[in-house]
Amino acid sequence: MKAKEYPQWQVRNADSADVEALVQLNELCYPLPGEKSARWTAAHLESHLQHFPEGQMVVEKDGVIIGAASSLMVHMGKDPHRAHTWAGITDGGFFSNHDAFGTTLYGVDLYVHPDFRGQGVARALYRARRELARRKNIRRILVGARLWHYDEYADKTSPEEYAERVVQREIEDPVLGTLLREGYVLRGILPHYSPDPRSRNFAALFEWLNPEHEAPSREVRKARISCVQYQMRKLGSFDEFAAQVKYFVEIAAEYGSDFVLLPEFLSVQLLSQTGTHTPQEGVRKLAELTPDFRQLMKGLAVRYGITLISGSHPVAREDKMFNVCFVCLPDGTVVEQPKLHITPNESKWWQITGGDCLRVIETPKARIGIQICYDIEFPEASRWLADQGVDIIFVPFCTDNRQGYLRVRYCAQARAIENQVYVALAGTVGNLPDVSNMDIQYAQAAVLTPSDFAFARDAIAAEADYNEETILVCDVNLDDLYEAREHGSVTPRLNRRTDLFTYQAKLTNSGRGNLPEVSPDGDVTPLGLGTE
Repeated sequence: MKAKEYPQWQVRNADSADVEALVQLNELCYPLPGEKSARWTAAHLESHLQHFPEGQMVVEKDGVIIGAASSLMVHMGKDPHRAHTWAGITDGGFFSNHDAFGTTLYGVDLYVHPDFRGQGVARALYRARRELARRKNIRRILVGARLWHYDEYADKTSPEEYAERVVQREIEDPVLGTLLREGYVLRGILPHYSPDPRSRNFAALFEWLNPEHEAPSREVRKARISCVQYQMRKLGSFDEFAAQVKYFVEIAAEYGSDFVLLPEFLSVQLLSQTGTHTPQEGVRKLAELTPDFRQLMKGLAVRYGITLISGSHPVAREDKMFNVCFVCLPDGTVVEQPKLHITPNESKWWQITGGDCLRVIETPKARIGIQICYDIEFPEASRWLADQGVDIIFVPFCTDNRQGYLRVRYCAQARAIENQVYVALAGTVGNLPDVSNMDIQYAQAAVLTPSDFAFARDAIAAEADYNEETILVCDVNLDDLYEAREHGSVTPRLNRRTDLFTYQAKLTNSGRGNLPEVSPDGDVTPLGLGTE
């Protein structure tokens, strides 16, 4: 939103430089001990800006912020007026459940400096919020509003009656009254909405319908995934490797795929022609091919208009070696995702080091994340990706036997069920008898789903035959994920006991939109592969 001038102030989008001032403004606007839960922390505000910067607005006067509003987009399912709580609709206030495809703009908070109330600051913020809804063609705005004076009437008046009497102007309520003047309509009462002594924990649900909304031609949001089950073979040159990869990407493109997933350590078959003596020496020589590997994958993604998850390739950074997946987008952007958890074999044979960043990648079809093989066996990383709004987790893997494969497979299925996301797997098959630690492989590509009525009976969208070189092509319905999260037989994302269990992420260079910077020649500046 461009800054908009009003006679006395300026309305604009918030940015990271405003966080400290907004924390202080919150303390001024919510001074009572019982209102502590309504105050934003710096972590909350930074998360809002990360997930939906357009929805975070401030009013500024002479360089000082005197008012602010926070919003996110959500999908309310078949009943937009259904019962919900403040914590549930905002994911505990962090907005990580923001849905860029949502049909509802949810007004979470609007607050004005006490010295500037009654001067039209709130009106300017409500106007800016409506302009955002019009600009993004959003169907409605919903607000869960405090019942400001309900505590004075609670002993003899129900919250429904209180709200109706405000609508009939029999009771004055500064919050509900403002919404009514701004054209909002009362839709009901929400019990247990948030801890608020004034409201006895109730809230009034108000709705503004966008009169300019145009219903889009509704198409089911689907994505087509191709998982390449790749036969490892002895190669004579990098050109032979490039031709083989191009063959599979070209087939996936002919089938109209949006995503192509290649296996972990795809490029290690090039060691069959390096003539090295030790595994450490071989992987270092392989890392020298990183520019060629990256350029190959990037070129194929651009040429065929596909998001190419290029398996993984060893990358040297100073004196350390990392196992890195290059995600190549159709516009030429390349995102690096290092493997975080390193197996004993990788450490022993190749001296691989674990990275410390986890990317959330916006693609033309869906928001995705990458977990390389062993990473999927650690639930914290998958939960973090899901909390950032990821719909599909791609798992390039390389396992040598059935037990190793099933560890990856069973954990991937668990991640799909507990986070209500799709998980796609692709691994290598065959053997490389001249390459240490890569002599045999075992794999079965698959696309796994949550376990509910909207999905396949066994929570497997598709799977390939064991140990045969092939491409598994599968369509996934992204709308089914959102429906299951809200109205499934079970709703694990909504039913988490965050009052009992929490986790703390200490990732570097992480977060949505924090992609590697691209230099003018289109190459990638790698970020955050490893820090002490």
